[in-house]
Amino acid sequence: MPYVKRDSSGRIVAVSQLRGDCDEAVAPEDADLAAYLNALGHHPGELVATDQDFVRVLEDVVELLIERGIILFTDLPDSAQKKMLHRQRLRSKLSTSLDLLGDD
Repeated sequence: MPYVKRDSSGRIVAVSQLRGDCDEAVAPEDADLAAYLNALGHHPGELVATDQDFVRVLEDVVELLIERGIILFTDLPDSAQKKMLHRQRLRSKLSTSLDLLGDD
């Protein structure tokens, strides 16, 4: 939970992850906090917006490394193997459910 310090007019003038000089707790999605960070040139929403695309890129890279024999699927930690298999199953189900043209 971020903490903020406000000036006499109520505008945020400082932000901290720790309580101290900044003693007012605000939600991470607080509008005043977002405005303050945007004014500083920090756009956390932009980073979050790219996460899904970046995950897909990493997934494709791992699959390419496996296809080329650079790494083995079994080299990945068990948790990573399970997550990759789960995503492959989900994508497989999605691609078959979206077969709009059929086999005609």
